[in-house]
Amino acid sequence: MRKALSALACIAILAMPASALTVETRFSTAFQEKLEKDYGVREADGLARALKQDVEKALSKVETKADRVVLTIEDAQPNRPTMKQTSDRPGLDSIRSISLGGAHVSGVVYDPQGRQIASLDYDWFETDLSNAVPGGVWSDARRAFSRYASRLAKDLTGSPVGN
Repeated sequence: MRKALSALACIAILAMPASALTVETRFSTAFQEKLEKDYGVREADGLARALKQDVEKALSKVETKADRVVLTIEDAQPNRPTMKQTSDRPGLDSIRSISLGGAHVSGVVYDPQGRQIASLDYDWFETDLSNAVPGGVWSDARRAFSRYASRLAKDLTGSPVGN
């Protein structure tokens, strides 16, 4: 039994890809200050997770030499007030208060040897309040993340990637 488990473990290790893509997310100093002073630091995890998932999903659909991606959320604006904003300013309505949102993201892609193979600086912010779709606090920022991920995958492969 022990030999069988050891053999299965060896097969599983050999079946794993040689290098798994690592995606790191960071925040610019200016955006970190916005999180602390205005939006609330609790918003950071959700934004970082959403960006990371979008990039991982887009890159999993293409063949690339990417080994590590370092992403920086340079700026983001919510569509609706965050919890901190509504507690700091009681006049804001977390449901009916809406604004133009979006995000600015930059990133660098490295190959397994640590050489930079691509970089992308992208921002998208909604410009028309009539396009504000009822949704989450960070709907437009998440749209910007999805667009960033698609463009990054396209830049790495030269062909468009569908979501």
